[in-house]
Amino acid sequence: MRATIFQVDAFADRPFEGNPAAIVPLESWPDDALMQAIAAENNLAETAFFVPEGESFRLRWFTPAIEVPLCGHATLASAHVLFAHLGHAAPEVHFETLSGRLTVKREGDLLAMDFPAAEAKPFPEPEGLAAVIGAKPVLTLKTSNILALFGSVGAVAALDPDMPALKRLLVSLGGPGLICMAEGEAGSGIDFVSRFFAPAHGIDEDPVTGSAHCSSVPYWAKKLGKKDLVARQISRRGGTLWCTDAGARVILRGRCADYLKGEIVV
Repeated sequence: MRATIFQVDAFADRPFEGNPAAIVPLESWPDDALMQAIAAENNLAETAFFVPEGESFRLRWFTPAIEVPLCGHATLASAHVLFAHLGHAAPEVHFETLSGRLTVKREGDLLAMDFPAAEAKPFPEPEGLAAVIGAKPVLTLKTSNILALFGSVGAVAALDPDMPALKRLLVSLGGPGLICMAEGEAGSGIDFVSRFFAPAHGIDEDPVTGSAHCSSVPYWAKKLGKKDLVARQISRRGGTLWCTDAGARVILRGRCADYLKGEIVV
């Protein structure tokens, strides 16, 4: 098998920021085991594969360990590859995925993704959570992930989880990710910040997580009384998302930066 591979930093203004994703355009599907092996070899948070399907594309995402049902940054990066490198001339691209149809549109120098919203419900704080992440949340909620609210940006930035213990805890809860979040500081231009931990999926801390904002944007839109929000994921690499709460959908906007183009030969 020979295939072109791109590595793109999503939610980034320049290389070495945001969240890196490997993107592999294909004409037909190889075995799932081969795609999983490629994702493990890449050892990035996600490797995305897409194949033409009518006038849209079938898109799949793999972490180094598993296939996942939704990934924001690798969807943004896949659209970037189509627009910037593969001659996709239309103003938008449609992806058919395990989470339904996802659309990415050009909006000036931003790419805008239309994703399903996830309403967070109250959820009892899991026993032992504060001990393994090093701080007690003000509130916990749940979608497919657990959301933990903290009182300040500094509290989220200072989190230093015991990752093996956090993995055991999350696995015992069915394997969700953990979104740790707080309201942005006054005058910063940032409405809320977050960090995302997913050791049960083979990712200790994800640099920038589009799919996590399907849960956090509806929460902050309601809490802050505004539909348009600026979010900052405060991982070591960091990344900014311009978001809109659109009811049953969430619009997530960002930029991409190219890092690598190569060829897989296996």
